Amino acid sequence: MSYQAYKKAQTTTETSSQIEYRLFAQVTNALMSVKDLECTDKRTIEALDWNRRMWSVFSSDCGAKGNGLPDDLRASIISLSIWASKHTSLVMRGQGKVEALIDVNKMIMDGLADQAKLQANSSNASQPETAADTRGQENSRSNNQTNINTAINAVL
Repeated sequence: MSYQAYKKAQTTTETSSQIEYRLFAQVTNALMSVKDLECTDKRTIEALDWNRRMWSVFSSDCGAKGNGLPDDLRASIISLSIWASKHTSLVMRGQGKVEALIDVNKMIMDGLADQAKLQANSSNASQPETAADTRGQENSRSNNQTNINTAINAVL
């Protein structure tokens, strides 16, 4: 029985987009669970801090050499990270709403879900990459940029 579980774990690995989506989902669920609590509640502060730390890591990653994302997408993610940090401070002071952070996270999750589906489909294919695969990846990147631009427009 344990051998079968090990065998299944070997064949079901997550793509980077799936991991990022799962993290966004966990953080966003934490934010949703505290949206009606006081800004001074310990659980609210912990959820807000987790969200800020997540965005900080994404921002740092986008600023690092060797990041494979297009420059405009990296810049957009960094801008959203800065906004998330500033808005988190407002929420902690009782001057902002948690819902705005939730909304932005959900927009990013939509883009990550599209990317994860594309990555899963291409990793399941045992054939070499085709022109259609390349077009699908370009469309997914374009969708991610659109979702990020939508999030930026919503918060700025």
